[in-house]
Amino acid sequence: MEDDSRPLLVTEQTGESSIHGSTDSLDIKVKRPFHVEPRNIVGDEPKERVSAEAAILNSRVHYYSKLTGSTDRLLSPPNHVIPQPGEIYIYSPLGTAFKVTSGGDQSSKNPSIITIFAIWNTMMGTSILSIPWGIKQAGFTMGILILIFTGLLLLYCCYIVLKSPKSIPYVDTSDWEFPDVCRYYFGKFGQWSSLFFSMISLIGAMVVYWVLMSNFLFNSGQFIYNYAHNVNVSDHEYGTNGSDKVICPFPNFHPNSNGTSLLVDQNTNETSASFAHWWSKNHTIPLYLIVLLLPLLCFRSASFFARFTFLGTISVIYLISLVTYKAIRLGFHLEFHWFDHTQFFVPEFRLQFPQLTGVLTLAFFIHNCIITLMKSNKHQENNVRDLSVAYLLVGMTYLYVGVLIFASFPSPPITKECIEPNFLDNFPSSDVMVFVARAFLLFQMVTVYPLLGYLVRVQVMTHFFGSSYPSFFHVLLLNICIVGAGVLMAMFYPNIGSIIRFSGATCGLALVFVFPALIHMISLHRQGALTWPSAVFHSFLILLGIANLVAQFFM
Repeated sequence: MEDDSRPLLVTEQTGESSIHGSTDSLDIKVKRPFHVEPRNIVGDEPKERVSAEAAILNSRVHYYSKLTGSTDRLLSPPNHVIPQPGEIYIYSPLGTAFKVTSGGDQSSKNPSIITIFAIWNTMMGTSILSIPWGIKQAGFTMGILILIFTGLLLLYCCYIVLKSPKSIPYVDTSDWEFPDVCRYYFGKFGQWSSLFFSMISLIGAMVVYWVLMSNFLFNSGQFIYNYAHNVNVSDHEYGTNGSDKVICPFPNFHPNSNGTSLLVDQNTNETSASFAHWWSKNHTIPLYLIVLLLPLLCFRSASFFARFTFLGTISVIYLISLVTYKAIRLGFHLEFHWFDHTQFFVPEFRLQFPQLTGVLTLAFFIHNCIITLMKSNKHQENNVRDLSVAYLLVGMTYLYVGVLIFASFPSPPITKECIEPNFLDNFPSSDVMVFVARAFLLFQMVTVYPLLGYLVRVQVMTHFFGSSYPSFFHVLLLNICIVGAGVLMAMFYPNIGSIIRFSGATCGLALVFVFPALIHMISLHRQGALTWPSAVFHSFLILLGIANLVAQFFM
């Protein structure tokens, strides 16, 4: 029934044709106009009838269809033979036909400003919390340079992905996604490989979400408990003094230690000890989340959670405001030591820079859905410009947050090495503004997590069973595997910096570097336009993707 519900005649609109509403030649194998008797018409007006002109045009199209094979476009129906949008009807096996109005598609298109901020909002994920840590790992100067260079490089690769369907001749690619392009060039291997690496990016994001939700839930509960019982833990935290306290959670740099150690000491009463036992960031909180999130993952539809996607924009705006406020209050603390490591400052150039490139690969990653996002752009001729502006805004946002957090981190008395993979961990749980940020992010992630699970379920179940919801048992089994991965990482390796950089480098290898570069070179070669400089440059992109992934194992 899903095939029956698809339109049998769809206008293919690209470039200026989408503005004037013209209809390009169509693939007559899957899109054939036809005539429907007046008694079956269902439209805005009950007495709507099919005009005689539409019936004549229908006969002409059938005539053209008999002149050529299904794959030969030389004798496809020309534009003047295709019925006008006002005379096109879609037939249903139920005995009805629905009129296609010309304004329906255009009214759903978005102006450039909406498209730009849709891309910005989609890319603004959890990676923004790790940008200051990545800059610290690379060095302040090198981190800024790498951020700019990586942003430009991934913008170019995204541009290749965006134009890849249009470079395929004699095939209607109006409804294609990037996996379809990979299948065209590399067969089943390309299709399954793109699916596999897309799943890595989605599952990696879900694992990061689980670790962060455990973190935010723990700190939010800690704030509420301390406020209700008048518990002051600031004296037991290593950090600065004053109202805008900055802490170093692990002064001995043991990131896998339990986050409850600061709460319990010799003076802690029995009630606090009991609370710390049952409210542990790495031992109990990840398990509590199962009760909340596993049922949400089993929802057949994710439309309810899609209503809360606007929270992502609000969260990012609040984070930027929080970073600005903290930077003003703390001031800048910078010293430039180009290659020497001092007690409180890190060198400007460090060999750990691949950790930042891994984070940035995921931070700038939108390649698997950019074609879909750009289809809704009202002015298709501005796609490249709008994509570039969106990447510019994303890069400026990352640069703003990363530079301000790194520069305002109070060194001395705290070394820059204390900057955490989640920079919110450098603020105590008693900080009210940070508590609001954590609570906001927690609620946002609880609503986004089922959406990510829905995307994973649709792609996996559809490919293996032909249905996005084959049975409750299959869906439950898949969700248990996804949740289990998040729980294990949150309990035994809650370092979101490492998770982000590995997942970014892995999915980026195929979907950012290898496939786009190969597709571009193959397309140019078939057109006879591939030059040696172009081949060398795009081969270099592939080597960069491989080096980016391999380097993560040595950091």
